[in-house]
Amino acid sequence: MSTPGQPSLHRVELGRTVRRLREHRGMTVRALAGQLGVSIGTVSAIENALVGVSSERVVHLADALGVGPGLLMHGVAEPIRDVRWADAAGTRGAPGVGDWRHYAPLDLDPALRGALASFLEFGYHGSTMRGIAERADLSVAGLYHYYASKQQLLVTLLEHTMSELQGRTTAASAEGVDPWGRFALLVECQALFHSHRRELGFIGATEMRSLARPARDRIARVRREEQERIDLEVLAACGAGAFGTPRPHEAARAVVTMCTAIPQWYRHGGASTPEQVARWYVDFALDLVRCDPAHRPG
Repeated sequence: MSTPGQPSLHRVELGRTVRRLREHRGMTVRALAGQLGVSIGTVSAIENALVGVSSERVVHLADALGVGPGLLMHGVAEPIRDVRWADAAGTRGAPGVGDWRHYAPLDLDPALRGALASFLEFGYHGSTMRGIAERADLSVAGLYHYYASKQQLLVTLLEHTMSELQGRTTAASAEGVDPWGRFALLVECQALFHSHRRELGFIGATEMRSLARPARDRIARVRREEQERIDLEVLAACGAGAFGTPRPHEAARAVVTMCTAIPQWYRHGGASTPEQVARWYVDFALDLVRCDPAHRPG
């Protein structure tokens, strides 16, 4: 509790978090102010807890700093790590290197669970904050306390999706010793993710068009980075003579498209497990790039 004339604890921690994120990215106060369209003095006042910050400005700050709004909403003051992986907003932990094949049940906060359920049933544009609140078992006012808008809920879900996928593919790639081996591991990882996390994958595939800038640009950039991981391995394997496709760029894109389409048909508890699907898709992908049998990973 703050005393008269003193800033609230949340305001102090918010300011500290903003400063640490800004410095972590090598941004100056002037650069952050320019992205927000405010004065340098306003950013300085936020970082020094001299002014309150509205929910709308928190969303703008989060976009400018490249994090989920939840990191700022809750006044996180813990050390900043690799934010794209550490800031899986709305989650309580993420797999580390070495356990990328393991999937615990998806653990989202009630508001995000409600938003995910509503977006899956009605789509983003057909969903309302009232309907999301009902699915989250929250009052509408309670929902707005944590998330300022439906757009913020969508951004947070898609940021989590790409953050988790990127962490897993980084770990999977690290296990490979050659381009064709890394390619197979990346395809396995993509297939596992898009079956185990089919709900997130479905929203990621269908609702990118509903994102507003700058969040859409940021998430699209991460999607391109994931595509480029596979592009580079296919090109390297072709250069080594392990893959025979005459169109490596097109083949790599076909492989990723094949994996990201899994949420369109996969159902939990159906005839196939995610692990079976992943094995099939690795075989499909190796055939597509015309992998030399002598270089097929075991």
